[in-house]
Amino acid sequence: MQLRAAIPALLALFGCTQASEVTPVQKVIQLMEGMLAKGKEEKHSEQVQFAAFKQFCDDTTVEKQRAILDADEKIDVLKADIEKYIATAAKLTKEIAEHDEDISVWTGDQKAATTVREIEKADYDALHQDYSESVDALQRAIAVLKKQAHDRPQASLVQVSALNKLSLIPDSAKKAIEIFLQQSPDEGLEVSAPEAAGYEFQSHGVIEMLEKLLDKFIEERTALE
Repeated sequence: MQLRAAIPALLALFGCTQASEVTPVQKVIQLMEGMLAKGKEEKHSEQVQFAAFKQFCDDTTVEKQRAILDADEKIDVLKADIEKYIATAAKLTKEIAEHDEDISVWTGDQKAATTVREIEKADYDALHQDYSESVDALQRAIAVLKKQAHDRPQASLVQVSALNKLSLIPDSAKKAIEIFLQQSPDEGLEVSAPEAAGYEFQSHGVIEMLEKLLDKFIEERTALE
């Protein structure tokens, strides 16, 4: 565009300088050569700028593409992690529900076992107390019978009669004690020698029976403990 605009000026200059030493053609050639050199310089400068910009664009494109690939890989990894964590969460939720159910069952079993143990302990305590009371009562009754004299009042045999109120004393033993108490001498009455001997013999039999019961109860109480 600059060259075309300069042509009329060159023609005018050519018409005015025909008589000078430098011919118009030479002037035109010199001017055109200068313009050509300047155009080449500007073209080279533009080419350099374009090459630099193109290199920047190429580098930026490679960098962005690499970043996009890295981001896509990260997205794929994160998606896989999310799926894995979702599956793990579902599995753990199921396991938690199962554990909650187990805990509920174990809690119920524990309460039931505690109730059973409390009942068993209450039964044990009651039975142990029965044995202890029976052992004490038998010891007192045996002591009374061993010290019993024929002329002592019937009231002294209250320890023996109290045995019939104990639940652990067998019915056969209660019956023997009842018969023995009915045959004991009355207070203030004279007793013949045969009657006294018979009473003493029966007293020994009762003592022997009570001592066997005492040994039995002590052994069972020890086994219970």
